[in-house]
Amino acid sequence: MYLFRTFILLFGAITLFGFQAADPWRANELVDAATIAARLKSSSGDQPLILQVGFQALYKSVRIPHAKYAGPGSTAEGLANLEQQVKGVAKNRAILLYCGCCPWEKCPNIRPAVAKLHELGFAKIQVLKMPTNLHTDWVEPGYPVEKGSSSAIP
Repeated sequence: MYLFRTFILLFGAITLFGFQAADPWRANELVDAATIAARLKSSSGDQPLILQVGFQALYKSVRIPHAKYAGPGSTAEGLANLEQQVKGVAKNRAILLYCGCCPWEKCPNIRPAVAKLHELGFAKIQVLKMPTNLHTDWVEPGYPVEKGSSSAIP
């Protein structure tokens, strides 16, 4: 009986809190907004390929300059579009991924997108950590933005 109760409690805890999958990025792949903003302001030719892996409405509204829309990493279509965006890109090119849809811990898009790029063999992935969302962590501090338009979406 004790074993059965333990199993029920464990199953309930897992169901209630969910499995906490390990994040697919390495510690050195996380970057903060201030670091990326400074890099974008530099005239260095070593700029990363910037891919927004969130929802189209966010991309259409406001985005980080020069970002390309890859689609939500939480969908098969978004991951397929991400794969198309990096087709022909050198495996050692720096790629910056960001979403910005919601609080970092709950973002449905960033983890699958990072995992996909690792699976494709990209070696210089950077992940922009936004604890709250794009507006709070990028727009409000005054980092550079481009206003969106539907013409930039494939």
